[in-house]
Amino acid sequence: MTDAAELRTRTREFLAAHPPASTARDDFLKARFDAGLAWVHYPEGLGGLGAPRSLQAVVDAELEAADAPDNDPRRIGIGLGMAAPTVLGFGTEEQKRRFLRPLWTGEEVWCQLFSEPGAGSDLAALGTRAVRDEASGDWIVNGQKVWTSSAHTARWAILIARTDPDAPKHRGITYFVCDMTDPGVEVRPLRQITGEAEFNEVFLTDVRIPDAHRLGAVGEGWKVAQTTLMNERVSIGGMRIPREGGMIGPVARAWRDRPELRTHDLHQRLMKLWVDAEVARLTGERLRQQLVAGQPGPEGSGMKLGFARLNQEISGLEVELLGEEGLLYDDWTMRRPEIVDFTGRDAGYRYLRSKGNSIEGGTSEVLLNIVAERVLGLPSEPRTDKDVAWKDLAR
Repeated sequence: MTDAAELRTRTREFLAAHPPASTARDDFLKARFDAGLAWVHYPEGLGGLGAPRSLQAVVDAELEAADAPDNDPRRIGIGLGMAAPTVLGFGTEEQKRRFLRPLWTGEEVWCQLFSEPGAGSDLAALGTRAVRDEASGDWIVNGQKVWTSSAHTARWAILIARTDPDAPKHRGITYFVCDMTDPGVEVRPLRQITGEAEFNEVFLTDVRIPDAHRLGAVGEGWKVAQTTLMNERVSIGGMRIPREGGMIGPVARAWRDRPELRTHDLHQRLMKLWVDAEVARLTGERLRQQLVAGQPGPEGSGMKLGFARLNQEISGLEVELLGEEGLLYDDWTMRRPEIVDFTGRDAGYRYLRSKGNSIEGGTSEVLLNIVAERVLGLPSEPRTDKDVAWKDLAR
């Protein structure tokens, strides 16, 4: 199916058979997935129709006009933006059919067990071990992960672990789907500067993962992880937002509504950041159009870089614009939220929370290297540990 008119008709017929006003939300979402209207570029039977990615906008417009429920994408963003494309790209048919439907409908939340206390920017240095139990074929996993969003609500996790310590660090890793309800999984909150604990540290003690939950070949987990990481940066930095959406919106509204706060210097800075935000928004739109032709590339790293810088500069300007009022903070209550709500809180929250934007999803320093090497074609940094067995690396 490649015709927009045909897809529009199909969506309207679906809405007629499943009226949003009288159909239970969960039933509506499941039926939408089964009808191929979840993500139209996915294969038939997996929530799609094998149609061009660009036609998703046709479906979304019809559903929005009918006030149809969505799948709460912010709550399940890790599943949608990172787990799903990885399962689609490397999973078996059985894995795709088991995981994709409840992932998309939001019945099962996902998290990402990648970073570790000693392997964040240098993720390939990870030390979590997965050892094969020859009797059962299962993998026994031990280690610690950190900065794990949604671990406290997740049913499943995408996990990378070291399966061959004798191989160089990039080549001894395998990619798994981990059951977060396993008794060996312990999730502890990490309280942040905002007072909340949306992040967690996760301890894995003799966690048993069946080989049927391995994605990709043994030892090729780094290759699989690149799909996850590239999609992660696109999902963070390339989100679709309207003009004056995101962080620039509250600052622009405060400027218009409260003329007593204005100064010439603040006006010049606001105009520059407004233009930067609009450029970033349009660049994100262009990036999404490029995705129509294939998988995301390193350009997503550039978008994520810009996202972090803009959020921090805009939130700093907002605090300065509001003066003493900007120093107030609404609530330090220790909570474990399901989503990050930048625009639903006050300026103080936005200022503090945006500090994490240059760390999460890949540090800005690492992303600068990626842009330099993979986008601009500059020489790579010397890597003396590239061909050294992981077990021989200094730690």
